[in-house]
Amino acid sequence: MYENFLAEFNKAVLESGRDIEEIELIAVSKKKPLDAIRKVFDAGHLSFGENQIQEIESKWIDFKKENTNLILHYVGSIQSRKTSSILEHCDVIHSVDRLKVIKLIKEFENSTGIQRKYFLQINTGNEPQKSGILLNEAESFIEDCKNVHNFDVFGLMCLPPIDEDPSRHFNILRGLAKNHKLSSLSMGMSHDFKTAIKCGATHIRIGTSIFGERV
Repeated sequence: MYENFLAEFNKAVLESGRDIEEIELIAVSKKKPLDAIRKVFDAGHLSFGENQIQEIESKWIDFKKENTNLILHYVGSIQSRKTSSILEHCDVIHSVDRLKVIKLIKEFENSTGIQRKYFLQINTGNEPQKSGILLNEAESFIEDCKNVHNFDVFGLMCLPPIDEDPSRHFNILRGLAKNHKLSSLSMGMSHDFKTAIKCGATHIRIGTSIFGERV
């Protein structure tokens, strides 16, 4: 499946007029066994994602020690009590969405000297059931991150509502990032990655099209 998706990904990048070097393809291995992950890794892929810290703690710790060149992204909701474990094991965090988590991150950085890359998750659809900073609070939140909390924002992430045109939400995110001089956009999954690439995504998060349906 990985090779088939890679061909589709390359074609989508070509058709969009983008440079493939601008886009990081993250293989999101939700609940898939290490054997399945290893096959993708052995095919030459180095960028992976998980959305649950339990999956990271059970599968990735030893594998990552054995393969120091891989990059592990955390793409799920952040529980405050699990923040330190997420930061210890993951290189890039895509779902920072509240001040409490930022304070925990700063404590981790100050005590360990380790700094990760952080995306702020923006709830572009203002959906009450979904994580993320509400759209009407996003501008001030980003400013506070930079100017009040000395928090280094790497980019912005979103998950569009499933029943709406994703391009609208991707363009909202791109405009917000441009306003704050942020160049990294984490957006696009198996069903809408082509649209995300056209809208300027720098990181796409692909699970099903690489690993198959979750069981």
